[in-house]
Amino acid sequence: MGKDDVKLLSMWASPFCMRVKVALAEKDIPYEEILENNLLGGKTELLLKSNPVHQQVPVLLHDEKPILESTNIVTYIDEVWPSKPLLPTCAYEKARARFWADYIDRKVHPAGRAIWTAKGEDELEAAKKAFLDILMFLDGTLGDKDYFSGENFGFVDILLIGLTSWFPAFEKYGSFTVEEHYPRLAAWITRSYARRTVSESLANPEKIINFVVMLRQMFGIE
Repeated sequence: MGKDDVKLLSMWASPFCMRVKVALAEKDIPYEEILENNLLGGKTELLLKSNPVHQQVPVLLHDEKPILESTNIVTYIDEVWPSKPLLPTCAYEKARARFWADYIDRKVHPAGRAIWTAKGEDELEAAKKAFLDILMFLDGTLGDKDYFSGENFGFVDILLIGLTSWFPAFEKYGSFTVEEHYPRLAAWITRSYARRTVSESLANPEKIINFVVMLRQMFGIE
């Protein structure tokens, strides 16, 4: 077995799996995607064996060794396949990228989830405001740059772009658009989606919206 023996335990709607797929595509790494289709119910033995602690995707299997948690996986990919680095080489810029990676991991998806799970107008408005406040800081650090690290699509871009596949669902239930509030961030999303590595790795937003509709019905929100 060699470096090309790569498998990804994945689920089509997971934004965290999507970011790993983008990273693999950016590095031109061939891999086998093994879909977990029953994450709302049973889980496969391979997943339970590979990630017994959290029992969730994504899991990267490299020469049958499991690597867990999406940000950790993207970092691993960058270290094992060092050509076309995703993280900046400058120590300061690398530290800055890791700060924003942590911010994105802790803030963005939970805040978006709070929008589509909100019950009542007051809860919805509070969730919407919290989400837009989070995007305000991301828009600010992006500024007028093409990508978060400057001219090159890299680590922070990969971690955030997977999550944007769910943004249309957040916009639908929050009755807003990212573009009307943060046009620079919206332009970054469009610019990133124009990359083949992104467009071929992310799920169709309409499918995500339909998935959220199903989840809301399951949770008794509809």
